[in-house]
Amino acid sequence: MSTTRRHRPGRGRVFPAALVCFLIVAAIALGTWLQFGERQTLDRVYSAGGSAPDRVDVQASIQRVDAAGRELVLRVLVTPRGELAEAGGVSPTEDLTLQTSTSTRGDLSFKAHSRIATMDLPVTLTGGSITDYPFDTYDAAIEFSATQGGEKVPVHMTLTNGDALFSAGVDASEDTGTAIFDVSLGRSDSVLIFAVFMMVAMWALAVSVLIGAWFLVTRGKGLTWPALGWMAATLFALAAFRNTAPGTPPIGCLLDYIAFLWAETVIAFCLVTVVVTGFKAERRSSSTA
Repeated sequence: MSTTRRHRPGRGRVFPAALVCFLIVAAIALGTWLQFGERQTLDRVYSAGGSAPDRVDVQASIQRVDAAGRELVLRVLVTPRGELAEAGGVSPTEDLTLQTSTSTRGDLSFKAHSRIATMDLPVTLTGGSITDYPFDTYDAAIEFSATQGGEKVPVHMTLTNGDALFSAGVDASEDTGTAIFDVSLGRSDSVLIFAVFMMVAMWALAVSVLIGAWFLVTRGKGLTWPALGWMAATLFALAAFRNTAPGTPPIGCLLDYIAFLWAETVIAFCLVTVVVTGFKAERRSSSTA
């Protein structure tokens, strides 16, 4: 007695569809987790200095980190308090000067009875190199002390990070009225994950082209124009894909030496090999015809 196995239409497509749905949900969950974590990091406030009623408050925020230029832009709002201020901290009662660290370009001076405005200060980065992208890290020393009317006054300072492409680790301290922040900067989690994904994707595309080229060469397929078009498109599209790396790293960084330059080399080699062998196969077939 023989039995026949019934085929259930569409059963073989259930697993791929479930896998795609799982990947979409996982990507959404990962993106939400990354956004929530980075929002928590950006909302973190670091503080240092005394809490005397007569003091100078300094609110500083990292606006932008320029790794190529080796500096960050610090937005500063200075507010005198207590007997040092008038009009609710809008202006100082006497000439106010803020001394900064050597890595910060220039001290800040505010005339008595004049309105204090927000200012942007460039701060030099030390250590690290952008050629290590996306694993590059930097340090910055930020210090503020104040004198008003020729006498030193205490400073209370807060620091936040407003650059979503970088995560900041801050060691805050106070020394005789001076607020001190030792800042370490590195690429944010989302930048690291996306950069690693880019490297994996580049190698995956290169390997795909290598497999296709091996198939065409070993089977003697000749000049298969759709395949050649796909290889050529991948060669040029990879450069545009590389330029979408967050932070616009320069050519020659670690990302290029790990993935991009090698992937371009493999794809270009495969394309030339397929063209040469395909041309020879076409000539042999035309001569035997």
